[in-house]
Amino acid sequence: MATIRLGDTAPNFTAKSTEGDINFHEWLGDSWGILFSHPADYTPVCTTELGTVAKYKDEFAKRNVKVVALSVDGLASHEGWVNDINETQNTTVNFPIIADEDRKVSELYDMIHPNASEKFTVRSVFVIGDDKKVKLIITYPASTGRNFEELLRVIDSLQLTAYHKVATPANWKSGEDVVISPAITNDQIPSLFPKGHKEIKPYLRMTPQPNLD
Repeated sequence: MATIRLGDTAPNFTAKSTEGDINFHEWLGDSWGILFSHPADYTPVCTTELGTVAKYKDEFAKRNVKVVALSVDGLASHEGWVNDINETQNTTVNFPIIADEDRKVSELYDMIHPNASEKFTVRSVFVIGDDKKVKLIITYPASTGRNFEELLRVIDSLQLTAYHKVATPANWKSGEDVVISPAITNDQIPSLFPKGHKEIKPYLRMTPQPNLD
């Protein structure tokens, strides 16, 4: 079974989904992506999660992020479940759900943890950059629903730090000050960070978020 680490190229695959056949890398194109798995169809926590993701579609789109879900059940089951999600969560599922009946994708992404369940996938989340590299991995137990506000926050941080020599501090949200990379000397700061900076310690220097006006 594969072990995927941060910085690895996200494994490509082809699979059936509720929106037709998907070649994962081709489907991503030049977008970022979120691939997230569900233990099974018609489970209560997953129903709330998929409804929430549908409501966040515009927020993901603003960040150039495509979202795809996965469950080990089949397409017919997915399609019936989507009707339930739309009804109970007052939304319209607007992203593909992969039917991974042969566990091919689940095993490729190490989504089945035998000590948790030999049959069902854990709640895995993979955030994948526009370079097809894995940027974030989070694994939740089947009993705990995911926080999609946190995923948006993390994506904001990942996209900011990919293009600017900064890091984001604890509990950071877009619009707040960021940390200047330790590799940047004080002499380089004025040209890289014209908004100014505050030195709290020589190794802890803060500056306004550089990609905002």
